[in-house]
Amino acid sequence: MSTLARPRHNRVIAGVCAGLAKRFGLAPWTVRIIFLLSCLLPGPQFLIYLALWLILPQEP
Repeated sequence: MSTLARPRHNRVIAGVCAGLAKRFGLAPWTVRIIFLLSCLLPGPQFLIYLALWLILPQEP
């Protein structure tokens, strides 16, 4: 497993889902679909995404 970071390539908005997918060995579109489906449920998913966008470093 690699470290958790936002990739410079293969990103759609901020690269958070692509970074999570790379870290856990999943396809980026799988994580994006899971995130979109989780937004249908009540909770702070969007705020967590924004926080990860600010916290996660970009890949060198």
